Amino acid sequence: MLCRRSARRMRWLGCYRLGPMWKALLVFVVIAFAGQLLGVLFNKSWVQPERPRTLFSLSPENSQLPPQGSCRPHTHVMFLKTHKTASSTVLNMLYRFGEEQGLYFALPVGYQFGYPLPFIAQRVKGYRGPHVVEFDIMANHMRFYKPEVEKVMPADTFYFSILRDPVALAESSYAYYKNVAPAFRRAKGLGDFADNPRKYYEPRLRNNHYARNLLWFDFGLDHNANFSLALAKRGEATVRRNFKLILLSEYFDQSMVLLRHALCWPLDAVVSFSLNARQQMPKARSVWVGKAAAPAALALTEEQRQKLRQWNALDWHLYQAFNRTFWAEVERFGRARMEAEVLLLRSRREILARVCLRDGGQPVEASRIRDKAIRPFQSGLVKILGYELQPGLDNGTREACLRMIRPEIQYKDLLDLRQFPRAQQHPGPAAAAAAGGVALKRDPSPSRTGEHLGDLGLERDWDRTIIGRNQSIPQMDIKGRLR
Repeated sequence: MLCRRSARRMRWLGCYRLGPMWKALLVFVVIAFAGQLLGVLFNKSWVQPERPRTLFSLSPENSQLPPQGSCRPHTHVMFLKTHKTASSTVLNMLYRFGEEQGLYFALPVGYQFGYPLPFIAQRVKGYRGPHVVEFDIMANHMRFYKPEVEKVMPADTFYFSILRDPVALAESSYAYYKNVAPAFRRAKGLGDFADNPRKYYEPRLRNNHYARNLLWFDFGLDHNANFSLALAKRGEATVRRNFKLILLSEYFDQSMVLLRHALCWPLDAVVSFSLNARQQMPKARSVWVGKAAAPAALALTEEQRQKLRQWNALDWHLYQAFNRTFWAEVERFGRARMEAEVLLLRSRREILARVCLRDGGQPVEASRIRDKAIRPFQSGLVKILGYELQPGLDNGTREACLRMIRPEIQYKDLLDLRQFPRAQQHPGPAAAAAAGGVALKRDPSPSRTGEHLGDLGLERDWDRTIIGRNQSIPQMDIKGRLR
């Protein structure tokens, strides 16, 4: 019947010449096609598709669609990963996107690009001269120095970074680097430090940059300079000249909306879970959650908060200036449009949290995470939280969820191994633990963050882990000059 009806209009198919078997086959194909079409309309498929590499298939929305318009996704991206600004969450986002798109990362030999020394191109693993190798994404910690970064990254690279209120940053920095920065180590608590920072702060001591104008330092500026409005404005202008977009950690979701439209990336690329977060004390309680350090070490009065802003005056100027810029960007984007996209992003995050995470999606103490390979690195006064995956996930979904919660040290080790599979390299402590091996031993002798140890060419990360010998990096003195 179907064949006879269509024969008049579609004789080119030769349908009227088909035998019974071919007629039945054609009917089956038509029905199957209709079933697939209905499946698309109702977000179901006629035949169970192969599991994709990402979570895009889980979306009932437009989470895999790029922003509207004819823009093309940026694949050359440089992110200045500032300290204690939610930058680990942004790094995870970049790692995921780059891994899924098969992009090539500019990775450090250790876990940071020689920080706190100014960045030099030779710190990039696999670098063989200006633009000999095309790198797509650079995002690990460094002290920014654009002339050297430009030797590594293509001319059309999109540069962005993120800021945080200096008081909140000081709280996090004190909690995390208490035993690293001499100024913090000598103070009884953050309030004690805020009351008289010069009593504890010696600018010449290594790692004290964590205790003053840390953002200014990360941007490659002189964080110990005496504040003046003219100096602050010059630094601000330098940052504006070097970076196309500056995000704010206090408005993280709005930042992700602006970023995804600037990069022309799909929604799922910027949906993240908070990583490297520290355990917090609930405002309604007077006791610390779990067994972390006493909250008194981080307690501040309003007067002490103001003193910290004065102590970090260069950072405070930078934050205020780019806070104004940020909201001007939101106005240009459209307030109503921003609210709608933030709701969409948060809804998507909730969906993925229910799919991926145990405990209702809440971060948990590292000791509760059964899989040791995804436990976050611990440092300072408070516990760094992580996540556990839902049990029973199929392989494709589990891998996609794992990307979203994998701590940065483990993720960097994984990407490093994939980019340099034949390299005879010492595995990082996280990679060794993940592989069931023995982590590199930590040398108990005093060390300086990211510097080389004498003529041995051994490099340490800030956590005092010996990264290994790196013959390609020139020796530098304490001031960062080539020997």
